[in-house]
Amino acid sequence: MSSQFIPTELGTEKISKLLRQYAVPAIIAMTAASLYNMVDSIFIGQGVGALAISGLAITFPFMNIAAAFGTLVGIGASTLVSVKLGQKDYTSAQKVLGNVFILNIIIGTMFTIVSLLFVDPILYFFGASENTIFYAREYMVIILLGNVITHLYFGLNNVLRSSGHPQKAMMLTITTVVVNTVLDPVFIFVFGWGIQGAAIATVLAQLISLIWQIRIFRNKNELLHFHKGIFHPDFRIMKDMLAIGLSPFLMNVASCFIVILINNGMKKYSGDLAIGAFGIVNRVAFMFVLIVMGLNQGMQPIAGYNYGARHMPRVMEVLKLTAFFATIITTVAFLIGELIPEIVTRIFTTDEELINLSVYGLRITVMFFPLIGAQIVIANFFQSIGMAGKAIFLSLIRQVLVLIPCLIILPGFYGLTGVWASLPVSDLVACIVSTIMIIYQIKKFKTEQI
Repeated sequence: MSSQFIPTELGTEKISKLLRQYAVPAIIAMTAASLYNMVDSIFIGQGVGALAISGLAITFPFMNIAAAFGTLVGIGASTLVSVKLGQKDYTSAQKVLGNVFILNIIIGTMFTIVSLLFVDPILYFFGASENTIFYAREYMVIILLGNVITHLYFGLNNVLRSSGHPQKAMMLTITTVVVNTVLDPVFIFVFGWGIQGAAIATVLAQLISLIWQIRIFRNKNELLHFHKGIFHPDFRIMKDMLAIGLSPFLMNVASCFIVILINNGMKKYSGDLAIGAFGIVNRVAFMFVLIVMGLNQGMQPIAGYNYGARHMPRVMEVLKLTAFFATIITTVAFLIGELIPEIVTRIFTTDEELINLSVYGLRITVMFFPLIGAQIVIANFFQSIGMAGKAIFLSLIRQVLVLIPCLIILPGFYGLTGVWASLPVSDLVACIVSTIMIIYQIKKFKTEQI
């Protein structure tokens, strides 16, 4: 295997340059992905109606569960590839690629079958009403039929990024966004397919990018590529992938239950339009979280490689630099949410009641956003260096241990305001705990410097 394809610069190049090299494409890709998430909401809101936005918001838990299984494999594989490359174990890295493909097909198919069998009861459980079930079902059935495509697309993109091709991973994400953005108005307005058109555009966009990914991994000159022998199930590698990917998996599953509680709380204290308001607020806030996740994706191969090579000063440097930039990003979200929320929400809808509900919710949601960027980085950092237990704990403390009790208790006292307020309260507690854990971990690293 030619050494020119081995990303050894991860262990030698200046950290700031590496982070820029890996994170900028990932940030661009995640910004594009955030637009990808918002495009459906915008076109559906403007082309189908306010209740259709509420119907789309009902599908968020479904989407979170599907994403959870995708990240269980994809993120675990990404981290494992980085560590194996740092250890110069190229044979195992190749096997990871083959097992990513196998697991995504198996898990994606099983999820689709089970979900389609019980789609209506699941949607009602997620907060659908007689007014919104039609829109939710129309959208979700199409998404579920393309679920294997989605899993493979995200899984292979994670591996592509970790094997030294952040620019290609970025271009694939941008391609998906551009195709989806072009097809959405055509299918919704020209063909008159309504909310189904948005779902079809989403799946077709991912299929086009998946075909491109497969062509890249069929190139024998790539460090990691498809070839005979890597598609045999290796249960040790599968176990390692799933263990590392368990943290983002649990975070996504927790997000699903959070959205269920929020949707039902919104419906109870305000009605169907409040669910749509949460859908809008969630899209806006998540746009900035995705940008931070792009930073994390840039950090991940650098941290994983150097941790595998035991270059501890470099590990700590990339952590500190990533947390700094993440804080800037989430502070921008805070300023937008507090100063110009009405301008943002009018992009999605012209319904005045929905706009007012969304503005109110957005201001409360971003209250502690200047602190949350570093918290997201810290949780991902533990995952990047294979400390799955700590990553899982930090994911759960924000999404489960604090937020769920808040969502159960606070609305009983403060109604709709209590539902919204639960989000910043959990953010604050998670930031405090994460800070304590990372300070302790940095002290340990200092004793291991080589």
